[in-house]
Amino acid sequence: MAGAAMTTTFLAVIGGASLLAVTARRLHPGDRLPSLEGWALADRGLGAGWTWLLLGGTVYTAYTFTAVPGLAYGNGASAFFAVPYTVIVCPLAFVLLSRLWEVARRHGYITAADFVRGRYGSPPLALVVALTGILATMPYLALQLLGIRAVLTAGGLYPPGAAGDLAMVAVFAGLAVATYRHGLRAPTVIAALKAVAVFVSLTAVCWLVLDRFGGPGAVFDGAARALGGTDPAHSPLVLTPGQQPAYATLALGSALALLMYPHVLTAGFAADGTRTLRKVSAGLPAWTALLALFGLLGIAALAAGVRAPAGGAEAAVPMLVDRLMPGPLAGLVFGSIVVGALVPAAVMSIAAATSFVRNVYVEYVHPTATPKRQVRVAKAVSLTAKLGAVAFVFGLRDQDAINLQLLGGVWILQVFPAVAVGLYTRWLHPRALLAGWAVGMAAGTYLVVREGFSSIVPLVAGSPEIYAGVAALVLNLAVAAAATPVLARLGVPRGPDATDLPSRPRAGRRPPTGANNA
Repeated sequence: MAGAAMTTTFLAVIGGASLLAVTARRLHPGDRLPSLEGWALADRGLGAGWTWLLLGGTVYTAYTFTAVPGLAYGNGASAFFAVPYTVIVCPLAFVLLSRLWEVARRHGYITAADFVRGRYGSPPLALVVALTGILATMPYLALQLLGIRAVLTAGGLYPPGAAGDLAMVAVFAGLAVATYRHGLRAPTVIAALKAVAVFVSLTAVCWLVLDRFGGPGAVFDGAARALGGTDPAHSPLVLTPGQQPAYATLALGSALALLMYPHVLTAGFAADGTRTLRKVSAGLPAWTALLALFGLLGIAALAAGVRAPAGGAEAAVPMLVDRLMPGPLAGLVFGSIVVGALVPAAVMSIAAATSFVRNVYVEYVHPTATPKRQVRVAKAVSLTAKLGAVAFVFGLRDQDAINLQLLGGVWILQVFPAVAVGLYTRWLHPRALLAGWAVGMAAGTYLVVREGFSSIVPLVAGSPEIYAGVAALVLNLAVAAAATPVLARLGVPRGPDATDLPSRPRAGRRPPTGANNA
């Protein structure tokens, strides 16, 4: 009976998401000609509430909600780097996203590569920014499916063999159809259900956990014993001095990288103004608190004696939920996490498709493509990206997707100089930025692969471990800064700047006012 009740609740949540996706057409502002801006950015018309739901639902993925507690379950304190990392994201989004939105809205830019193309007048630099974004996004998209499968398997909702695969494809198919028809509006309305379901279900789980163990102190004591720590001063739940450089650089590097991902910028560009983005940035810590509570559940899984399968620590929290909660509530939690995967998966596929159309197809294949044709191609590419993620999950090992996603975080960080630094100064030469990007990509990939696909690496034997992405970014910036004066002395020309931004920061100058504040 409990299994039937759980399945019923789970299907009700998924069915609710499908019904909401159908209502996405109501977000259309009226009859307009088809355009990529309308399909991919909802005509830049989302208010503060919708933007908060969409941006939060995009940044905080379902895999994050299983991987962070899984890391806490397996490694203890180091897992909580995700909390300061997402805290750092908020002021960065407040500053960077709002400024980038202003420029993008004024010039009709839809992707970060559009901005780079306009700022530096360099098609090759814009191309590598677009391709890096697509390359980093695809394994991230596949991880959303892995998160769905881990949750369904732990809850006994994933039948063995082809039946389970077909069930997951069916869950994903409804999203694919809605996204194909309505673009970004589909995940926007689903994000509302995600927020309500996740906040309600997590509150219920945490209340049950704390009631079961007698408070947070008992939870942490039990987890410390499970990890083999008997001395409070040397508990696995407390960072050691040797772990602190890795913890700090991973939090900083992850925050810088997150805002360079195409799906995060797509969600931000859909806002109706800079004031909206600033309000939303100030409200994102509510999602961070949610993530911290999920990390706490990983600690609780240790204290409860949950035995996750080898190499499958992300299943620890679903197994804890299945053990502690009655069937209907467990179904609500599992449904919430699955819906939580659908929102970022949809936005990722839209962002990847938009980057391809704007910065590859139109730039190099069909420069005279009409807006209607661009939308048609973007829809096809978005659908192909989802099918590719499904094939990736079924055709390769889970660890392959995880390894590529780790590399993706290092790779996407290498576009930070061209995009974020370019918002404030054009001093760096585009060819120097290309050289820095190439060196950063090669160095970051080498460091991660050298350590057996670990993103935490020592630069040399015996040195403290740090995040490979930060090390590669420092090298990237150093090469770009060193090459710029050399290229200037050689007289290598720059492309024109079409962004109306100052070439160098000017003291006392205020940034231009957004269109919504005029």
